[in-house]
Amino acid sequence: MTRMLGSGDRLVIASHNRGKIREIGELLAPWQIEVLAAPDLGISDPEETETSFEGNARLKALHVAKASGLPALADDSGLEVAALDGQPGIYSARWAETENGSRDFRHAMARVHAALRERSAPEPWRARFVCALALAWPDGECAVFEGEVKGRIVWPPRGDRGFGYDPIFLPDGEAETFGEMEPARKHAMSHRADAFAKLKTALLAES
Repeated sequence: MTRMLGSGDRLVIASHNRGKIREIGELLAPWQIEVLAAPDLGISDPEETETSFEGNARLKALHVAKASGLPALADDSGLEVAALDGQPGIYSARWAETENGSRDFRHAMARVHAALRERSAPEPWRARFVCALALAWPDGECAVFEGEVKGRIVWPPRGDRGFGYDPIFLPDGEAETFGEMEPARKHAMSHRADAFAKLKTALLAES
């Protein structure tokens, strides 16, 4: 792929998760790219029918690029817990769904902990966050980059920063969970930052 994004370009973030939109916007800030959000353009999420992070990221990016007529960046990410055979994985957001149809990640974190206890899984509870970033153009061209960060699950949750499962994820070699870390420190080591570094090298013009 030879097309690149740079200063003054417009890019739609293919997500309805405001935490993800904010985090991706912060990663893109040095390039002075105008960041738009799919919900602000009235674009709904497509049904995630793929069986991998890469497949779902590609599906979402292409859907929004074609609907908006602009390049679109989609993230599909989740938490994989070794003792749970990689769950919740691509269903990480679904684990947060409640009976009234809303998403509550305190509920999701409790489900992870309950599942570990149910299996009598010994600590440390090894885990990793995985992120696939897909950058698509309206004509159907698309590139996907995958990143990860390894660590372990802690209980009870710690910190009120970040979003999703951040308060129960302790990265290897760190004393703070992603829920406790300053955002800049998390951005420097996260699964999303890992994927973004690969995307940046390939597709972002020098700022």
